[in-house]
Amino acid sequence: QVQLVESGGGLVQAGGSLRLSCAASGRTFSSYAMGWFRQAPGKEREFVATIRWSGGSTYYADSVKGRFTISRDNAKNTVYLQMNSLKPEDTAVYYCAARPYYGGSYHYISSYEYEYWGQGTQVTVSS
Repeated sequence: QVQLVESGGGLVQAGGSLRLSCAASGRTFSSYAMGWFRQAPGKEREFVATIRWSGGSTYYADSVKGRFTISRDNAKNTVYLQMNSLKPEDTAVYYCAARPYYGGSYHYISSYEYEYWGQGTQVTVSS
């Protein structure tokens, strides 16, 4: 059974940085795509970034491009989200997600496309 466990959230001032981690277990993830999503109070869950475990191809939401970096550590079966230049509008619960990747150039950016989810980690950015 796939398990995704996020960590690294917290309270940070605007302009600061945080690194989120997503520890994945339960199967071999080499043929998976991993994603980060976030959900602020009263808002829908929105896409942040995605990475293909094999090859490392990435894709970002426009709102975080140039500030956030998604990466993975194959040896640790862990996906990271490095968040720099944080803004108050980045405040949300951040979720890690996974789904099988079947090849091609398509990047999965809809929450409906992901099968497995972590429990979420709170990120709060104060102004």
